[in-house]
Amino acid sequence: MASTAIATETPSPVSFETHPDRYRHWRFRVEGDIARLTMAVDLHGGLRPGYELKLNSYDLGVDIELADAIQRLRFEHPQVRCLVIDGALEKVFCAGANISMLRTSSHAWKVNFCKFTNETRLYLEDLSAHSGVRTLAACNGTTAGGGYELALACDQILLVDDRASAVSLPELSLLAVLPGTGGLTRLVDKRKLRRDLADVFSTLAGGVKAEKALEWGLVDAIAPLSRFGAAREQMARALAESVPDKSARSGVPLPPLRPTESARRVEYRYVTLELNPERHVASLSLRVADQFQPPAGAGAEWWPLRAFRELDDALLRLRVNHPDINLVALRAEGDPALALAYDRALIEQHDEWFVAEVRLFIRRVLKRLETSAKSLFALAGRGSAFAGTLLELALAADRVYVLDDPGVEVRLGVSALNGGAYPMGNGLSRLQTRFLREPQRVGAVLARAGLIPASDAAELGLATFALDAIDWEDELRVAMEERASFSPDALTGMEANLRFAGPETLETKIFGRLSAWQNWIFQRPNAVGPNGALQCYGTPSRPEFDYFRT
Repeated sequence: MASTAIATETPSPVSFETHPDRYRHWRFRVEGDIARLTMAVDLHGGLRPGYELKLNSYDLGVDIELADAIQRLRFEHPQVRCLVIDGALEKVFCAGANISMLRTSSHAWKVNFCKFTNETRLYLEDLSAHSGVRTLAACNGTTAGGGYELALACDQILLVDDRASAVSLPELSLLAVLPGTGGLTRLVDKRKLRRDLADVFSTLAGGVKAEKALEWGLVDAIAPLSRFGAAREQMARALAESVPDKSARSGVPLPPLRPTESARRVEYRYVTLELNPERHVASLSLRVADQFQPPAGAGAEWWPLRAFRELDDALLRLRVNHPDINLVALRAEGDPALALAYDRALIEQHDEWFVAEVRLFIRRVLKRLETSAKSLFALAGRGSAFAGTLLELALAADRVYVLDDPGVEVRLGVSALNGGAYPMGNGLSRLQTRFLREPQRVGAVLARAGLIPASDAAELGLATFALDAIDWEDELRVAMEERASFSPDALTGMEANLRFAGPETLETKIFGRLSAWQNWIFQRPNAVGPNGALQCYGTPSRPEFDYFRT
């Protein structure tokens, strides 16, 4: 049995960059307009030592490869109209998150693992909703926990009818936790499973087998093993044909980012991450390209794509490799007029598939920024370029500080993209979320399209504080020292409550409810105590529960 010692930190930094040539856990192939991702998890390929990835169970490393494949599918294989996800093992699709990995992980690792997994499942749904790639989970065997949650993220689910295979969410009955990557929410919000049936299903450790799973709506189709392959191909072809032809598109390869790294600094071409762990503060700066380049012929080096790929990588590093960072100071630097020029290209060429995909990617990165458990202060000082798409970074922040001084020219900028091209998880634009009480302000801001002096930005409500040059350094120092000194736990709870005002959606439920509940439950003795269910799983010992409910 694997050791139950809890890891307090990662043994080495995690890299979120990979390539299909280096995949250890997935087989990725594309045949015309249908792609296939086959889960073939390397038993000994865990991201950390101390556990085996049995029965196609997964850890963060498995999900990093899945996220990479989804991203490459969008850009490198734009002709694809259907993605099939299946399993390489006999009688097993996916057994879910690896229990030994969870048992031996620190609390922070478990939560960040669940968060990244949540985002990857949502990216699958986004792939179908906005990129015209329908998805099929071809469950060739046991589909449990996170494995069924992966299937739930697909458009359709095919389950083998071999009298043994079942779909299940056994977290409650076996581990004293819950399906933390969207399982419960997708059951009732997406699958619209009747509440009483969902209640029964979520308490059955053995799950529900094929015929009843089809009757209840837990899957879309079943097939005996002898006809499973044919049913898979038939469903995949029907899904592909439901999408307009994309065969004329040519893919754009995504090269590695290759940042320059040191203990306190990660330097990309357009993004710089500077770390100050003693103060629990980091600076994250994004620079505008020195000159405008049209998207045609630029490929993956086109500034909006390259810059936001770098930003995405930096955010993931901050989450997993630097848990001691409490506050991130966001900066956008360069010529704001050039930032708006890129916005014009993003608007005027939106009908081009590549430009449309770049906009969708930017939207996903902005969402990742908001779901990161870090305080975010946007600092619009000398040389600031918070304009258009980059203004969204400031609007995503918890506070916006603007230097407003007659002797220093500071300009923000507004473009049509601020009107809803990058909706938040609540379905609203960041301007709409900012001005829920005064919705007329949204129109007033959008009417000022172009560059805006700092003084006007403050009057429009885009600044939390507008400071003159005399107060700028001291006010920022005091505010940042105060913020970084607060309890990270309390700040995470506060920020998660405040960032997503307005309507509740499946996405906000997943992050606002399930992630929060998992965060709490993962620390309760019933799950992770010495005799908790997670610790006793796979051993002869029975869990001991505190039966007081709160």
